[in-house]
Amino acid sequence: MKYRILFYIIFLYSITSQTFSQGYGNAGQRYVQPFGLMSVTAGLGVAYYMGDLRDGIDMKHLGLGPSISLGGQFRFTENFSARGEIRFYQVKADQQYSKNYQNNLSFRTRNPDINLGIQADLFGYNRHAPINPYLFAGLGATFMTPKAQLGDNWYSLAPLMTEGEKYNRLPLVFTGGIGVSVKTTERLSLGLELCNNFVNSDYLDDVSTFYPDPDALASDLARQLSDRSPEIGLPPRQVGGMRGGAEVKDSYLFFQVRAKYLLGNRQQARERKKLKCFTP
Repeated sequence: MKYRILFYIIFLYSITSQTFSQGYGNAGQRYVQPFGLMSVTAGLGVAYYMGDLRDGIDMKHLGLGPSISLGGQFRFTENFSARGEIRFYQVKADQQYSKNYQNNLSFRTRNPDINLGIQADLFGYNRHAPINPYLFAGLGATFMTPKAQLGDNWYSLAPLMTEGEKYNRLPLVFTGGIGVSVKTTERLSLGLELCNNFVNSDYLDDVSTFYPDPDALASDLARQLSDRSPEIGLPPRQVGGMRGGAEVKDSYLFFQVRAKYLLGNRQQARERKKLKCFTP
């Protein structure tokens, strides 16, 4: 039975491929060779942080920040494309709104990142589907710049080594998500995209392991920002006490409104040039 089903799937695929190879897509539209089609993409939305300073979703204090992306897409086949983006995002969190309020830690980070990946569309390019869901996955890197506020000033946390450790500020980021694209014109598509970014580091928020010996820290500022419990009238944390949880690494989530503009390929560019030449 399973071989019969497989045969039918292969048969239907071959019929579909032959239809496309004859030069027509859906609704009699002309077939376009998908390989080499290029598009520019842009996204605007919000970013959400998941890490040591958050122990649940507090709808009143989500700590959302902006997320912006600009990139390009290169199509390989009917359904698969390579995509690359440069992105910028801000996330923040404050433990005064969490179960671990006694630690009183907080941070804000404004980071750039770069990402390269593969996108798989549900419907092939020459299907000309008006609505096209897709999945994507990628690999990239982000430059972490965590800061904390003390009084009226913001201080960069990484150079202070608040846990007595110097960590890599440019970790790998593994990206995966889902989206939907809606075709608005022949060249322009708009849509929504949800993307989770898993950081190969637990220091996006400058918090990971244990409270260090304060005498081993380099400055009074480092000691103040390492243990902030005294600021709310609590005794200093014990050396070796849990400051974070290194067993789960940090991540950040994007929810964006997306736009994609089709530039086309060399063949289409030549055809447009010919049309312009013959236009009176």
